[in-house]
Amino acid sequence: MRMVFRWFGAGNDTVLLKHIKQIPGVEGIVWALHDIPAGEIWPVERIMEVKTEAEQYGLTIDVVESVNVHEDIKLGLPSRNKYIDNYKKTIAHLAGAGVKVICYNFMPVFDWTRTDLYREMEDGSTALFYEKAKVDRMDPAELVNNTASDPNLSMPGWEPERLKELSKLFQAYENVSEEDLWNHLAYFLKEIIPVAAEHGIKMAIHPDDPPWSIFGLPRIITNEANIERLLKLVDHPHNGVTLCSGSLGADPKNDISGMIRKFSDRIPFAHIRNVRRYENGDFIETSHRTTDGSVDIYGIVKAYHDMGFNGYARPDHGRHIWDEQCRPGYGLYDRGLGIMYLWGIWDALERRSK
Repeated sequence: MRMVFRWFGAGNDTVLLKHIKQIPGVEGIVWALHDIPAGEIWPVERIMEVKTEAEQYGLTIDVVESVNVHEDIKLGLPSRNKYIDNYKKTIAHLAGAGVKVICYNFMPVFDWTRTDLYREMEDGSTALFYEKAKVDRMDPAELVNNTASDPNLSMPGWEPERLKELSKLFQAYENVSEEDLWNHLAYFLKEIIPVAAEHGIKMAIHPDDPPWSIFGLPRIITNEANIERLLKLVDHPHNGVTLCSGSLGADPKNDISGMIRKFSDRIPFAHIRNVRRYENGDFIETSHRTTDGSVDIYGIVKAYHDMGFNGYARPDHGRHIWDEQCRPGYGLYDRGLGIMYLWGIWDALERRSK
């Protein structure tokens, strides 16, 4: 397991590279050029700037999260070919800088969805929270305002220039079914995977978060059967999945450890985090510790260990603890604690296997 840590860039993150370097076992950053709109080509100069910054602290830039997919590709519009060509050029540019994995998602309109960015927990910490009844009755515009209200920190997947056309986006998806979305994803992958393979990059789709439809929009990367279907769309080692225990873990029907064992050779990148589920469909993000949530983090790490996982992993969203002022879900302290919990499990398994 190769541990990495998400970093949003100089001036766009409260966490500094020198802090990341001090977390035991972390060898690289997970990064992106968040100011470049979906569909545009990532310039080589900008990519190399990040590489230079990271290497000053001995950190790699092997994993990118995310190269966002333009909405026209998801909608299957004739204009998608232009954006797919741009995506191919970005893949080539990233490969030239040594990138090995590109994480992306195929969620219409919204990326991850939460109703409260700082819900207080019993111990006084705060965390990302999803209230099902609120989503069921709220206006999507209200969700956008709540999530992207901080002008100082970009929120990946909630880019203002794209979401200002919210009503038009919803109209565009009115007649797009889940099967249509599958067809559009297949078209994209058939174009992209040969290029990624040529350049030695593995594409790793992120599951939908949460793994069910919201506001009537189609969502398709939600469970084991759908991940299997995805991998068969283009049955190639470079067509893989970012297995996210938090996204998939919001649905109690998902057997995440089972998915790891089944798809281990197609998981180049793992997000490991915990959520506490409630019977009414709500969930809150907890510490990584198994007993604090509803997801068996021990079982997940054991599955990776049993399968000889040597891909990249990162602690996903953490709580906001010790009065840290940070981007929702992406502080230093709780993610640092999460890494040490994951290493503790891994090291114990290593010793037991000898």
